[in-house]
Amino acid sequence: MSSLGGGMLHSGQNLSSTSQNDDGFHVRSSSASMFTSSFSDASRMSCEGSPLTMSPWNQTTPFQYSPWTQSDDSLPQDGLIGSLVREEGHIYSLAATKDLLYTGSDSKNIRVWKNLKEFCGFKASSGLVKAIVISGGKIFTGHQDGKIRVWKVSPKNQSVHKRLGTLPTLKDIFKSSLKPSNYVEVRRRRSSLWIKHSDTVSCMSLDEGSGLLYTASWDRTFKVWRLSDSKCLESVIAHEDAVNSVVSSWEDTVFTGSADGTVKVWKRDQNGKGTKHTLFRTLLQQECAVTALAVNTSNSTVYCGSSDGLLNFWEHDSQLSHGGVLKGHKLAVLCLMAAGNLVFSGSADKTICVWRRDGTTHICLSVLTGHTGPVKCLAAEEDRDSFNRGKRWIVYSGSLDKSVKVWGVSEMGPDMAKVQTQ
Repeated sequence: MSSLGGGMLHSGQNLSSTSQNDDGFHVRSSSASMFTSSFSDASRMSCEGSPLTMSPWNQTTPFQYSPWTQSDDSLPQDGLIGSLVREEGHIYSLAATKDLLYTGSDSKNIRVWKNLKEFCGFKASSGLVKAIVISGGKIFTGHQDGKIRVWKVSPKNQSVHKRLGTLPTLKDIFKSSLKPSNYVEVRRRRSSLWIKHSDTVSCMSLDEGSGLLYTASWDRTFKVWRLSDSKCLESVIAHEDAVNSVVSSWEDTVFTGSADGTVKVWKRDQNGKGTKHTLFRTLLQQECAVTALAVNTSNSTVYCGSSDGLLNFWEHDSQLSHGGVLKGHKLAVLCLMAAGNLVFSGSADKTICVWRRDGTTHICLSVLTGHTGPVKCLAAEEDRDSFNRGKRWIVYSGSLDKSVKVWGVSEMGPDMAKVQTQ
């Protein structure tokens, strides 16, 4: 693989196709199957017994809404707070900022929620919102049609969102189209501008310190955008199959995970005119697809979720050393999120595992249950009203059951079992 900028993008001819199963879960047709019979192998569970059966938060029936559960000292307890349901599509993306939650689905609408109630919404011209990130007053949404749409909240009315345009901008498309060398082959007998994604935008990541936005796609590339002027600085041919996750991290490092079964580490060189990303290392190479990545910047740990239900992690000491494998899911890990000292993993098995790192081991604090479909996305905001209970998070989980569930999770939660790494 090579890192190419300045319009130098080369792509193979036969991109893998997208299929959809009965649950509405999009599966990439590739050599790495998303679902295999090994998912039901209970021997992969390193907790004694199933984390699901041991969970103190296990809900045996679908939970539509629950108010805060109050303790004797009138402080909220850990557990399910409520559910947000609007029957218009499967939930594919979430983004939380302050008291607002943005949800994207396979409808054309992006919904905004406040205090467990629908606050407002805005409509895109294309359905299936695969990713949402927020930078300042701007909201970036990645779509199945390969476009990144940019929205701005009205300073006069928080419920009004105006579309500023798309990435790449029409101006950049026009300027780039005048130069034949800016066209690259993306499929057999089909060419496109290198600054445009030629397939679904699957994920996005912000590096606000460097003023950059990363977008990755099923077209096997990731692209780098400058936030100040929305210019595409670089396009990198990253993998041999769909890129499912991109995460900007510490020390000008970027991680990508793909359906080709690899996790790659990229180093960024940045100058006044642009960026250049160079492949630094391949952390993982396996037969099953890499489906999600997350980085805990406080302890410099990288987590990788795969279609076999496992979580690998690497620790950044003098180098990136493999720390072990966390075993807690029966089906594919579809999303990961790091928050404080916790890591959350959402799965096609309809559960969310809550992990806490304690020294050299990871503890499975609990398993959140209640969704009736695969958990596709996660978001969190720190609970500023947790008082003396230690750090606590308000966690949002989006599912293909068309709902978002809201949880309160404390970093000092009850320990279920210590998960041994291998």
